[in-house]
Amino acid sequence: MATNNPSSQNDYVLDTCVLLWWLSGDPRLSPDWEDRLGNACCVVSAVSVWEVAIKHQLGKLSVTARQLITTAADAGFAFMAISPDHAAATAELPPLHKDPFDRLLIAQARWEGLRFLTADRSLSAYGLGIDVL
Repeated sequence: MATNNPSSQNDYVLDTCVLLWWLSGDPRLSPDWEDRLGNACCVVSAVSVWEVAIKHQLGKLSVTARQLITTAADAGFAFMAISPDHAAATAELPPLHKDPFDRLLIAQARWEGLRFLTADRSLSAYGLGIDVL
């Protein structure tokens, strides 16, 4: 579970792209969402750290996983490890999306009773608990 023990339906597991936008001040994250997230517990999953590490190594991102961790910690974000229950919960999701990072992030959010915030409209097909920017 996350270090700050989030448990509210107004707390979010952030999709990796949303996390990167929030931390970099990207204008794709609206002022309304910036305010909402500023008043919520934002959870950074180890899944996002892993995704950033892989994409940085492939040359697709300039930010490193270590930079992500430091910046998120400085912003007061909570961190969540990947548990066996999270991994098993991916099998309970319908096969609507093939991206393993997204599937694990959604499974974690659901298992922990948190909302999942993404910019990927296709993920709204998972229904309740998914907020799309």
